[in-house]
Amino acid sequence: MAGERRNEMRTTTLFDNGELRTFALIFDDGDEPVELITGFARDNRISAASMTAVGACRNVTLGYFDTEIMQYRSTEVNEQVELLSLIGDIATKDGEPTLHAHVVLGRKDSSAVGGHLQRANVFPTLEVVLTETPAHLRKRIDPHTGLALIAIEE
Repeated sequence: MAGERRNEMRTTTLFDNGELRTFALIFDDGDEPVELITGFARDNRISAASMTAVGACRNVTLGYFDTEIMQYRSTEVNEQVELLSLIGDIATKDGEPTLHAHVVLGRKDSSAVGGHLQRANVFPTLEVVLTETPAHLRKRIDPHTGLALIAIEE
């Protein structure tokens, strides 16, 4: 039905050599990418990956980590925007895959706004390429910021 949030995405495996996989994830009208990408990673046992994406969306929530209060501030972008760039990673935190993605959004007047992607409503499409990495990226809570940051083991 028109206007309903479907929360379904189409996926295909672009490459698989047993240790390294690359997927295409295609989102349609109403899909919520943060939730769906995280679920896809969990379902496919992806604990470390990088990703890029382009598309368009509306009703986006962006985050900005404010070092004065040591937490995220959220900004709502409640208009149709082009997703000019999305880059991010998936790493594990407390044994679960966690998405960390930054976006740049293009407005109708060609101005741009960006930040940490917290939530979005895809319209009409979003195209993600997700590439698994062979080395596991583990996140640990940083005692200074309280953020889950990638910890590289020596």
